[in-house]
Order: sequence, then C-alpha cells, then structure tokens
Amino acid sequence: MLERVNHIAIAVPDLPKASAEWRGRLGATLSDPLPQPEHGVTVVFISLGNTKIELLEPLGTDSPIARFLEKNPEGGIHHICFEVEDILTARDHLIKEGARVLGDGNPKIGAHGKPVLFIHPKDITGTLIELEQI
Repeated sequence: MLERVNHIAIAVPDLPKASAEWRGRLGATLSDPLPQPEHGVTVVFISLGNTKIELLEPLGTDSPIARFLEKNPEGGIHHICFEVEDILTARDHLIKEGARVLGDGNPKIGAHGKPVLFIHPKDITGTLIELEQI
C-alpha cells in the first residue's frame, strides 16, 4: 500500500526564522511560503532529491498546528506523509483494520494539489500519518 515517503512535516512557531535556519545552517533550498487556509497552515518545502521536508506554521488560532505548538512551543516533527497509489482503497483498508481517518473521512486537496488523508496517531504507533495519492 505505501509507496515512498513524500515528506516529513515539522511544525515551527516562526516560519521566517525556521526557513533562515534551514537555508543558512544547512544550505537547504526552500520554496516560497504557501498559505493553505483550508488546512490552517502556511508551508515551506525543502526539496532533498528523493523526498521533502515541510515546515508548517499555524495560519490562525484554530490551526491544528497552533494546538501542537501549545504542547511543543519550540516545534518538532508533526507528521510523516507517505504516497499511495489509490487513496480511497488505502482509506478503506485502514478503516477495515481499525484505524481512524481524521476529519469526515473524505480526502482533501493538499499543498501539492493531490488528495490527502490523515490517520489518527493513536492507531499507528503514536505517529500522525498523512497519505497522499500519487
């Protein structure tokens, strides 16, 4: 079912500061900030050849990232995104296996313009998993 890691997402309290750290200290090449109001975040992508790092900053107080940062004020790894061939088949398999899909269970369009779903972290070894259709 899982293809490859698409990205690892890191929640940050200050996107310009985090971007400067990745660019300056690590020599990373970053995308421009991309507001995603439907997901309550602004994202910056760091391309690494075979995968990406996604820096996430809350966009508004209702953002799930704002809640994450309340518990982790310095930020940290938020989720891992895996590619899947067919997101609906993957969703149905996970539900059959007892995993909870967050939200209403229907895919939303993610930052890459492709359907995405999130799986409850309590159902996958304490890790929030995002699935993105290839």
